[in-house]
Amino acid sequence: MPLNPAFEPILEAFAGMEAADWSAMDVGFMRQTGDAPIEVGEQVQVASVRDLQIPLDGRTLAARLYLPLGTSGTPPLTLYLHGGGWVMGTLDTHDRSCRELANASSSAILSLAYRLAPEAPYPAAVHDSFDALCWAEQHASRFGVDVSRLAVAGDSAGGNLAMAAALLARDRGPTLRHQLLLYPVVQDDFGTGSYGRCGNGRYFLSTEMMQWFWKQYLGDTQADAAPLAALLQNDDLSRLPTTTIMVGEYDPLHDEGVELARRLSAAGVATELIDASGMIHGFFAMSPLVPDVGPYILQAGAALRKALEA
Repeated sequence: MPLNPAFEPILEAFAGMEAADWSAMDVGFMRQTGDAPIEVGEQVQVASVRDLQIPLDGRTLAARLYLPLGTSGTPPLTLYLHGGGWVMGTLDTHDRSCRELANASSSAILSLAYRLAPEAPYPAAVHDSFDALCWAEQHASRFGVDVSRLAVAGDSAGGNLAMAAALLARDRGPTLRHQLLLYPVVQDDFGTGSYGRCGNGRYFLSTEMMQWFWKQYLGDTQADAAPLAALLQNDDLSRLPTTTIMVGEYDPLHDEGVELARRLSAAGVATELIDASGMIHGFFAMSPLVPDVGPYILQAGAALRKALEA
């Protein structure tokens, strides 16, 4: 399908990014420009929002717990990892997405402010994500959620971290019911067909931008020595929880998400692939500006709700 026309003014606002010198890009500049939440329309209402501090070994991480509207009883819990190339992103940038997903899924959402690269390179964010998942399983019942029904979710780099946490949980616990991966980063291969079609910067995310993000995240670590970052390196993808993967048609990451779905299915994991027509990278957070995003949020929420039913 053609690019959804509602993206055109958004892409015009980012039109200069493809000409940026990514070899000299400043992290502070990226955060200054990229960490401003989209503030359009009224705030999405949920039953309650609570800011938390999660005490972990040697550090304390901020988090935000959303309880969904319209639920009776004790809702299940989903740990949400935000996107931003492991470098950017905050609780506020993904506040609306978490509110929308909570209501669409009838799951409580625990959004985590994990440590960011390059100050905290791989595998710091993986450890934060998994340790927060373990903390949630052990302690979050006191906040009115059912930690026996637990899932992970994330978008882009957050999808990468969600699956990394799921791989660790598979071998160490806790037991997960589902992983919801929104246009996840799963490999550092920039030669895929979708990079060739969509990586020139016309569709916001460019090949050079992703290469820069990988460099910030991995630091001195080589990708082939980072199986919890370059996830498709893992030979054994069996025994993971049921999975929903959502990819955008005009996203450079499209093909690696499709390949992950194929690999998971081949490993015996019940996997649903949702290929979002006309969508670019990051579309899940753009519902105030792109009305056609709404049905995909509902579809993702429905998949999560079904997997977490008592």
